[in-house]
Amino acid sequence: MDLATRRRRASLFFFFLIPGLSISSWVTRTPDIRDQLGASTAQMGLVLFGLSVGSMLGILSSGALVARFGTRPVMGVGTALIVAGSVAIGCGALFSSAPAVTAGLFLFGAGMGGGEVAVNIDGAEVERITDRTVLPTLHGFFSLGTVVGAALGILCTAVEFPVQWHLGGMAVVTAGMFAYAIRAIPAGVGRTRRNTADGGTAPARPAVWKDRRLLLIGGIILAMALAEGAANDWLPLLMVDGHGVDPALGSAVYAGFAAAMTLGRFCGGFFIDRFGRAPVVRASALSAALGLALVIFADSPVLAGAAVLFWGLGASLGFPVALSAAGDSGPDAAARVSLVAMIGYIAFLVGPPSLGFLGDHYGLRSAMIVVLAFVAVAVFLAPAIGTRRATVAGGAPATADEQDEQPVTEK
Repeated sequence: MDLATRRRRASLFFFFLIPGLSISSWVTRTPDIRDQLGASTAQMGLVLFGLSVGSMLGILSSGALVARFGTRPVMGVGTALIVAGSVAIGCGALFSSAPAVTAGLFLFGAGMGGGEVAVNIDGAEVERITDRTVLPTLHGFFSLGTVVGAALGILCTAVEFPVQWHLGGMAVVTAGMFAYAIRAIPAGVGRTRRNTADGGTAPARPAVWKDRRLLLIGGIILAMALAEGAANDWLPLLMVDGHGVDPALGSAVYAGFAAAMTLGRFCGGFFIDRFGRAPVVRASALSAALGLALVIFADSPVLAGAAVLFWGLGASLGFPVALSAAGDSGPDAAARVSLVAMIGYIAFLVGPPSLGFLGDHYGLRSAMIVVLAFVAVAVFLAPAIGTRRATVAGGAPATADEQDEQPVTEK
């Protein structure tokens, strides 16, 4: 790996770290923000809807923007929106304004959704350049950011540090990271052109949605993104309202979830290279289902808190592995990653408000049964994801079809 590629990969670590730090800072302070807003569970679902709508609008536009301008400017604008969203959420908490918090979450979601496709396309290209499994590790830095952010959030909650100063300080830190990282990202990555009748060029628009395997990969990412997103949005409140723990302990349980996600993503590359994508994703979905079932049905707060580790470990690899599979499953990685990421973000669009309304009527523990059902489906969809390190006779990498017919061997 040459120096430029190493610097580029290191910069991508920051682009994954920034949203992790930001979102965990918000999540760990949700009980405090809810109290400052005086909002019910259903009203908090509506507030979270701003995050969902912003994420979906960002993800819908991101693929086209990357095809037109490349990954670098899209990643830059996305990160700027994340920083602005953190500031707006802090201001909303300061003035007890639910619309301001919703607007901040909208900006935050637009930044995350808008940058999601771009940063994963860049990461998928680094995978192709280095011929190594990289995306799980990159997503591991997102999870590492959630662990660090959650730890700071727990500390701030415990000492009753004002939410607005906490989120404002995080905005300053992440802005500095962005200014450093953007310099190593090359221009033009992900731009896709085709010839027009007059001899010019225009963005290509392949009908990737007709690819059956790609849609099945999208089903996996939908389920696993819902499992991850449900924890990001509701886990502290789930532990507080569903299992009767205090807010600081609820945030600590979320930190355990984030730590399990981090461990799974940093270790995932080894297991994927050794066993292949499909077995690892199937095992991950089974782990997430076990954790969810125990959190939902176990009445012991201690057992539920421990089960969150299985939930986090299981949810860790679905999103990055599905995006990696989409990126190398055919031509035009930008369009393929964009489609799969958009399907995944449906979970972020319908998940928070739906779980909020269900939780208001039946309790958050019962609402999580919906998430459990989706994760169970992902167990059966796992073969569609293929396996990056499968080989066939003669040592050549297997194609997606050959992977279904050949035994997986170590590369």
